[in-house]
Amino acid sequence: MSDLIAIQINGSPSIAENLEKLDSLLGHARPKPNSPALAVLPECAIQFACCGATILENAENMGQGPIQARLANMAQKHNVYLVGGTMPIKSNDSAHYYAASLVFSPAGKLISAYNKIHLFDVEVQDKTQSYLESKFTQRGEHIATFDSPWGKVGQAICYDLRFATMFDAMMPMNIVVIPSAFTKATGQAHWHALLKARSIELQCYIVAANQVGTHQDGRETFGHSCIYSPWGELLSVIENEEGWASARVDSARQLSIRKRMPMQSHKRERYKFE
Repeated sequence: MSDLIAIQINGSPSIAENLEKLDSLLGHARPKPNSPALAVLPECAIQFACCGATILENAENMGQGPIQARLANMAQKHNVYLVGGTMPIKSNDSAHYYAASLVFSPAGKLISAYNKIHLFDVEVQDKTQSYLESKFTQRGEHIATFDSPWGKVGQAICYDLRFATMFDAMMPMNIVVIPSAFTKATGQAHWHALLKARSIELQCYIVAANQVGTHQDGRETFGHSCIYSPWGELLSVIENEEGWASARVDSARQLSIRKRMPMQSHKRERYKFE
């Protein structure tokens, strides 16, 4: 049975519809969940393709609320460490929410929370053209990690992927999870290149779960949810449909890669120009 799972959906504005779809896909990916796995949902897995004001209305307090209760239940039901994509969590500013990636243990306990640091305020050559995530989203301040049976796991979200120094700060992680809603245009150009680079730089497994297809608001996302090895190998990918990618963790091979090329001990904290 696989250790790592990246779930891919075409998210809608309906919270109930998305949760049912995610629960069903996890059930198919985990038919006999005797041992735990690490499962990652996409960014905006709970609600997508609607305005930020609507998402803000559904923001919950950290640690309580029906959405968090359902995610906790899914983690227990499918015996997974569940990285719940992202969902809106209330901030100290009533006009903004945190895009929070919450992690639940197989016991249904909330064990980690990461608020997205880098917000997608960009121009893209697609149908949407202009993205202004900061209009309703409060920027996070801290990176987050959690313990798992496969070692330390680092958390990032979508646009974070472009900022190498954030990942450098995570070293050494055994796994990095990246819930995403990468656009079709930027995904075609950079998705696999960035994921492969991060896996090589950190010598870790990368589990990247993305949204896919054309959504109700016309937005197009790239799909290609996938898992990369610590040597930069593409272990599994689901391209243009809903479903999942999955792979096994080979801890001995990861350790061997790090011993043969000890990048962590070679890294310098500061680099200077002459």
